[in-house]
Amino acid sequence: MQPRRLPKGFTLIEILVVLVVVGLLASLAVMTLGGGSQQRELEGEVRELYLLMQTAAEQAVFNNSEVGLQLEADGYQFLVYEDESQEWAPSEERMFRSRSFPEWLVVTEYIESDAPRLSSGEDKVRPDVVFFSSGETTPFELEFNIGRDADYLHVLASDGVSPIEWRRPGDEDEP
Repeated sequence: MQPRRLPKGFTLIEILVVLVVVGLLASLAVMTLGGGSQQRELEGEVRELYLLMQTAAEQAVFNNSEVGLQLEADGYQFLVYEDESQEWAPSEERMFRSRSFPEWLVVTEYIESDAPRLSSGEDKVRPDVVFFSSGETTPFELEFNIGRDADYLHVLASDGVSPIEWRRPGDEDEP
């Protein structure tokens, strides 16, 4: 009499159980990653403005001109001070084009109001933050968050002399 052979392979029920477990893990991963999409987008928006502000500050020094940042309710634009006309005008450089914020992004600005800003002749256009050719800036602090959620707050700030600082959520050295 020959010994009875055990079947090799998996049963249909075992395969189905594995598929259900893998499906649950995949849906959990998608929900976890999808929940932070606004946070990632907020960080991207702040990073873009931070890098543009650093570039504007450097260009002001290199070109011996003043560059300004005008904040609007739904976005921002960079301005250049034209010495001949003594007016602020939108920058013609492509990288400094006007940009808008997503609807859910809330920007709170704290800008020193008595700092010099080079007003234009009729004061039509006046930037909120000026990057001077001397390397100084208007002292400012800009807070970015999702709606009114203060738990996930990004801050761009400068005292006017120091380089622009980007404080991210969870940074220990916040004042």
